[in-house]
Amino acid sequence: MAPGDAVNGARLFMARCNQCHTISAGGMHKAGPNLHGVVGRKAGTQPFYFYSQAHTNQNVVWTEENLFKYLENPKAFVPGTKKSFPGLKNPQDRSDVIAFLKQTR
Repeated sequence: MAPGDAVNGARLFMARCNQCHTISAGGMHKAGPNLHGVVGRKAGTQPFYFYSQAHTNQNVVWTEENLFKYLENPKAFVPGTKKSFPGLKNPQDRSDVIAFLKQTR
């Protein structure tokens, strides 16, 4: 995984992720959970968000490596997910979004 550019990651997040997710500390959930502090968190554990059974049964911690795989193809990484996002196919885009997400710890 190449080093990410958090500035470009913020731009990508706003263009591709912000429709369904918020990023601010204490921010509300949308169609997807708030992603503040997601790096290092166990999947399916954000309070007050109702995850699909596929996510709650997933025994995954959102490491940079797992996020990199997930962001490429969410339905392949978590079969049965309700997430409709097709993924970020460009590896650099995935690295950039992860660099941005890391800043919210």
